Amino acid sequence: MPRFKWQLCHSVGINNLTNWLMFFEKEFLQQDDSDFLPILPMNEADDTTDDGVDFPEQLPVIPLRNTVLFPGVVIPITVGRDKSIKAVTEAYKGDKLIAVVSQKDSNTEDPGPEDLETIGTVARILKLIKMPDGGTTVIMQGRRRLRIDAMVATDPYFVARVSYLAESEVPQDQTFAAHVSTIREIATQIIELSPNIPSEAAIILKSIENPSFLIHFVSGNMNTDVREKQQILQMDDMQQRAEELIRLLNRELQFAQLKDQVHAKTRTEIDKQQREYFLQQQLKSIKEELGTDNVAEVNEMRKKAETKQWPDHARAAFDKGIEKLERMHPSTPDYSVVYNHLDLLLDLPWNETTNDNYDLKHARQVLDADHYGMKKIKERILEYLAVLKLKGDMKSPILCFAGPPGIGKTSLGKSIAHAVGRQYVRLSLGGLHDESEIRGHRKTYIGAMPGRILQNIRKVKTSNPVMILDEIDKVGKDFRGDPSSALLEVLDPEQNNTFYDNYLELEYDLSKVLFIATANSIQNIQPALRDRLEIIDLSGYAIEEKIEIAKRHLVPKQQEAHGLKSVSFKIPDKVLEKIIESHTRESGVRELDRQLASIMRHQAKDYATTGKLKKTVTVVDVQKILGVPRYTADVYKAVNQPGVAVGLAWTYMGGDILFIEALLSEGKGDLKLTGNLGDVMKESASTALSYLRAYARKFDIDPDMVTKKTIHVHVPEGAVPKDGPSAGITMLTAMASAFSGRKVKPYLAMTGEITLRGQVLPVGGIKEKVLAAKRAGMKEIIMCWQNEKDINEIEPDYIKGLQFHFVKSMSQVLDLALV
Repeated sequence: MPRFKWQLCHSVGINNLTNWLMFFEKEFLQQDDSDFLPILPMNEADDTTDDGVDFPEQLPVIPLRNTVLFPGVVIPITVGRDKSIKAVTEAYKGDKLIAVVSQKDSNTEDPGPEDLETIGTVARILKLIKMPDGGTTVIMQGRRRLRIDAMVATDPYFVARVSYLAESEVPQDQTFAAHVSTIREIATQIIELSPNIPSEAAIILKSIENPSFLIHFVSGNMNTDVREKQQILQMDDMQQRAEELIRLLNRELQFAQLKDQVHAKTRTEIDKQQREYFLQQQLKSIKEELGTDNVAEVNEMRKKAETKQWPDHARAAFDKGIEKLERMHPSTPDYSVVYNHLDLLLDLPWNETTNDNYDLKHARQVLDADHYGMKKIKERILEYLAVLKLKGDMKSPILCFAGPPGIGKTSLGKSIAHAVGRQYVRLSLGGLHDESEIRGHRKTYIGAMPGRILQNIRKVKTSNPVMILDEIDKVGKDFRGDPSSALLEVLDPEQNNTFYDNYLELEYDLSKVLFIATANSIQNIQPALRDRLEIIDLSGYAIEEKIEIAKRHLVPKQQEAHGLKSVSFKIPDKVLEKIIESHTRESGVRELDRQLASIMRHQAKDYATTGKLKKTVTVVDVQKILGVPRYTADVYKAVNQPGVAVGLAWTYMGGDILFIEALLSEGKGDLKLTGNLGDVMKESASTALSYLRAYARKFDIDPDMVTKKTIHVHVPEGAVPKDGPSAGITMLTAMASAFSGRKVKPYLAMTGEITLRGQVLPVGGIKEKVLAAKRAGMKEIIMCWQNEKDINEIEPDYIKGLQFHFVKSMSQVLDLALV
């Protein structure tokens, strides 16, 4: 419903334009606390008399967002758009005439010609004022109505060809006079009913004698919808305008009367509330005398406390709090604070634990059923259970599963809880930046809560759950505190038996909780926190492992998710292998899961359409469903040339192969490096070049070529940052191949750090790198002899077909690599 809102700056005695502008500038433009810019009436002497004024055929145009300018009415507007500022500035320099039209949609930030109304008002700019905050305020007066016939220009501001609309003669009959009188009376009644409208507004209405100006002034000041104002402006007949205005004023008068009734009723209710408050105070005094206040709640809490198993310090804190609660009235603000704190004390499982299942065979069966592989983690959990079974009690280890995404770190925690027979809690730490999320808030704060650790323990009602701290390497840090530092106490077995929560204000024993953290990269974990974790590295899956995981877990899961559980069809191992090799390239199985979901959706569509399915999904079906292969195992068809070697890299997503390219050009023996390389990788390249310069003759390389030719080493995929020492032998091999003109042996990959003396040093991430090499179709791998122990930890079936060369020096590397 529209509301009638007068926004006036008029005073008796301001009877000409100059005095009015001085008053406006003094009263509004020099006040910092002005909340609005008013729509202002002018003296009737300055109304729309256009005698002698030559209006041009083309005018600059500015759009108005939330109002409509009527002829004769003065309006100040704040101009913010660049186009409007330019249009106003140019018009002010010239004849000061400008076309003003309203937007069709006030939410449009950058209106085009199609977003503007065609009927508007030509206005004369009275004053252009630069505001202290850098804005521009324009005071303009509407002169006469116009129609936009065509938009001539839109840049740097709107310019339109316009035609001017003649105003109809003011009717002199009694009917129109009655309409004008009605408008004046209804507007006066609205002013009297609205306490926010100044009383001077009624005086202004009485002083306006020109009927057309009265209609325009009231229409412009009414706080109704812009579209309704625009309809009034578009009416050519003055009688029609008056009738439409009366309709809107009557609606506004009804709203004002209703508002006045609501106000009177509210005032009555406030008086009633004050009366009830005094009665409540008297009732409180009576209850204090009788001792019957909040007895039921206190007795219920005491009854719960009698059977509660908790330590002495918790019981003492409860007794103190319950005595305080008895003396408080439920209506006091502190009552809810004390009550909620005591309720937390009662809900926490202080000495309540679940019974662990020490059956090691059962635990192994559960772990094997839920996850394929992961022998190291499973053995660690079984060791923990064995000690518990023999000793009966031990401090829980703080484990951290570190590895690439999608390999089942989080789900493994749930499986461990199932195997041990404990409750499972998952606490996501990714993006956590407030220390209070761990330690809780002070209970006196509004909306205070305990930390998320105690909240979850309260929810599962046991003091020995398996709590997964997911994505611990992605904890944030800002001005609100450092959650990583708060976790130091939680994850220290020597301290967490006296964990202090700010809301609880008591020490709580977390030593029985089995904390398991997960992370993609342990480098992002705070060093002090990392020192408290027992890191268990999880590597990516081999193709054989992925096939087994797909058969045991992913395919049945997707069949059930797509309504195909009862439909019999088979995806052979060869087809799964084709999907893994040609449509995924990852350490985990998330992308494989998505590809299998695509196949299941296709199968579900065929089954819903035809009512039957093929018994076996073939490779041809996979290509039809998933499209052409995204990856190819044979990466050597286009790159087997001198100066190109294949390295192996480790990322938090798993292993990957890395091409190193070297190219010679005329120069001064400089080394140029590209490919978004880090400092360590650049140093490896410099070390490799220095070694080749020192031992050029040993490798049948012309020394003059090494010292005079400029060599450019590039690592493709320049948008991806690369760093680390493991590409040392690959860079040296690529450079030696470029200088000697000998190709690198095909299907050969390598990894290892080098020294200036030509020694090869061990590197990490061997399993991920080896699996990446196999995925890429490599047949031989060169690495440091000290990494042989890492190869022995990999299942032989996963590296079948790969030949390993373990070396100690660069001479051995070049003898093996160059052909």
